[in-house]
Amino acid sequence: WSGEFNYSGRTDSTKWAYDLGNNNGWGNNELQYYTSEEKNIRVKDGKLIIEALKEDKADQHYTSAKLITKGKAAWQYGKIEVRAKLPAGRGSWPAIWMLAENMKSWPDDGEIDIMEYVGYDPGWVHGSVHCKKYYHVIGTQKTAKTLVETASSAFHIYTLDWTKDSIKMSVDNKHYFSFANEHKGYEYWPFDNKMYLILNIAVGGNWGGQKGIDDKIFPAKME
Repeated sequence: WSGEFNYSGRTDSTKWAYDLGNNNGWGNNELQYYTSEEKNIRVKDGKLIIEALKEDKADQHYTSAKLITKGKAAWQYGKIEVRAKLPAGRGSWPAIWMLAENMKSWPDDGEIDIMEYVGYDPGWVHGSVHCKKYYHVIGTQKTAKTLVETASSAFHIYTLDWTKDSIKMSVDNKHYFSFANEHKGYEYWPFDNKMYLILNIAVGGNWGGQKGIDDKIFPAKME
């Protein structure tokens, strides 16, 4: 499976779908309204562009886009690489991540964060996993960060290597995060579930909005 964005216009509907709306802040008190409009998401010049804008939509004051493979493709183990250039600025919260295809309860069924970047902390890229025993709300999350000084000015390759025994993250083939299967049961390792890929820019929220939002950063793009 690959999505190379070697075309123009709308995203390939055989590979990608959208999450839409605000969905009560998507569980993190986020402030964006996700659309499928071309001003928020499009393919141009060989790149996917996700663009967060300062504009009113429904009850929200920002729009953005969230692209998903749910219903189109999901994987159990494998290697995922995404080449991306990230938005800069306080209040932006882009992510490349995965959720369980048949999520019944979060975080019990698993989340893999291949790349998260909060704009108020420039240069630091985070990789994490979440499950019932290990997640941020109870302070037990398994996470690491690495300095990527040109994260917002240059393209870098964000990689997940996922097997039945471990999850590893790297940037430009430099490994920085590992999480091992402790073989203690589903609460510790739900990562035999099939998972789908997500690409998005959130605005504000519990983490991305900790230092407020600088409205001068918009439009904010992840390419």
